[in-house]
Amino acid sequence: MKSESPKKALIGLGKGIVQDIEKGQNPSIEISIRALSNVSFDKKTKKLLLGEKTSKREFFNAGHIKKFVQTLEVAKISKDLIDSSKHASLRDVFYMTKRTIQGTKINIVDEQAETDNAIEDLELITDFSREQLNMNANKMGSVAGRVIIEDKGDAIDWSKLGSGGWSIPSNVEEIEFKKVSAKYVIYMEKAAVWERLHEDKFWDKQNCIIISSQGQTTRGIRRLLQRLHSEHSLPIYILTDFDPYGIYIYSVIKFGSISLAHMAESMAIPDVKFLGISADDVINYDLKKHFITLKPVDVSRLKQISDYDWFKNSKPWQRQFKMMRDFNAKLEIQALSSRGISFITDKYLPEKIRKEELID
Repeated sequence: MKSESPKKALIGLGKGIVQDIEKGQNPSIEISIRALSNVSFDKKTKKLLLGEKTSKREFFNAGHIKKFVQTLEVAKISKDLIDSSKHASLRDVFYMTKRTIQGTKINIVDEQAETDNAIEDLELITDFSREQLNMNANKMGSVAGRVIIEDKGDAIDWSKLGSGGWSIPSNVEEIEFKKVSAKYVIYMEKAAVWERLHEDKFWDKQNCIIISSQGQTTRGIRRLLQRLHSEHSLPIYILTDFDPYGIYIYSVIKFGSISLAHMAESMAIPDVKFLGISADDVINYDLKKHFITLKPVDVSRLKQISDYDWFKNSKPWQRQFKMMRDFNAKLEIQALSSRGISFITDKYLPEKIRKEELID
């Protein structure tokens, strides 16, 4: 059963360790396995679900002890942050953890990836998100549109924030939507494309919201997209490069990610649609001359994605995958600029949305 608060969950973790010690048992932590082997696709909800497979991490086990200590160290930091009503970045947590164990030459952590993994394990153990545990990622996204929000008492108008737009925080749970005027939302993987749409005032002309990150979308952006969809019934359209990685970004937003399947309920948006770039756009807009040949790693990633349960029975997507293999090439969104600097805002996007040339 989920604890009433993150603090109580962390205290419960500590008490469990103490009880093992008092009973003379090997202190241990049970953690759900975060891997494709423990993830299933629910066809009814169209979301990834974390399975019931778990692993036990023990203190008196040479193969487990380092991760065991890292998890407890991060748990301690989280409780201290909650007690002081402060938040730390993921990088802060890394440096707060990074030190040499007294009397040894061993560091508790050597790379930030270790603390990042420990934080994700702590989410599984406590059933609370890292944001609820007072640990936040860096801001890595921008948004613009006819929206007014309240954030910690400040009214913020997304239509009046200059060329940079509103910088999307890691934690968007506390923002309150005061006014939302939009017909749909476009999320794009590339900041440069967002800047083109923003400079052309696409959001104003088309009465929509534009959101971007730089590459893989952040959790804060995914949660913001889900809130706009669920609370304001806005359609979400995804604009990425025509390559395996762009399609994976769409997959993560729609179905959830394998490593964060435990958070699919609060992040996945099964109703999102893929706007482009598609294989059909290559033909319709004569973009073959801008192809980039697939590398072996691209081909391998394409095969992996096409075999996912949530894609392998989809005829529209299998058609896209086949065309990419036949092309033996990928294509960037910016290839549309060859038709004119504002072609994407004046023609490509308005026509595709009007004709509903979308892939589910």
